Amino acid sequence: MTTIAIIGAGSGLGLAVARRFGRKGFAVALISRNQARLDELARTLKSEDIPAKGFTANVRDTASLRDALIAADEQLGRIEVLQYSPLPAKEFMRPVLETVADDLVGPVEFSIYGPATAAHQVIPGMRSLGRGTTVLINGASAVRPGPQVTGTSVAFAGESAYGQLLHDALAPENIHVAQLIIPRGIGGGEPSHEPEALAERIWTLHTDRGPFRTFAAHLDD
Repeated sequence: MTTIAIIGAGSGLGLAVARRFGRKGFAVALISRNQARLDELARTLKSEDIPAKGFTANVRDTASLRDALIAADEQLGRIEVLQYSPLPAKEFMRPVLETVADDLVGPVEFSIYGPATAAHQVIPGMRSLGRGTTVLINGASAVRPGPQVTGTSVAFAGESAYGQLLHDALAPENIHVAQLIIPRGIGGGEPSHEPEALAERIWTLHTDRGPFRTFAAHLDD
């Protein structure tokens, strides 16, 4: 049995993805900062006969993120799929003229150092399997910078560039790196944005692959 590691796991998209992959025989590593919530999610999945366990980590603390991924790999099985989808902090989203250099440290740690740490931790295991998938989840500011969300606009651009480079470098090794852009956020009444629909899209990114970047829906004009 191999594992999907969901970084930023919660009761919405994370749980929906865990169920989708769990039904296909994956164990589920749930990674976030709150162990109590992770334990509750893991209990829910286990009640549905899906092997799951929570591992505490802060994506801005690279050592804790590495340790969580190492523990997940050892305790649940080799990580074949990595989903990087933590929710950005509100303080990352400030108007451009109110954003100073120090305000960009957190977003860069969150959206560039975090994915780079996670990717380099799981790539050797994917190579040993001869396959693997990494999915980066971002909002629209990753491709259309927003003047009111400067931190995420800048950091998501870096994450996008890093992901594209990984995609190009790893494709010959049967390791797929994908970015899913979700405009306007999860839910909100749009059927394509509901957690279950997004989980299905992420499953398809893993099975059918394709280009680096896909969109859950069209961007607003």
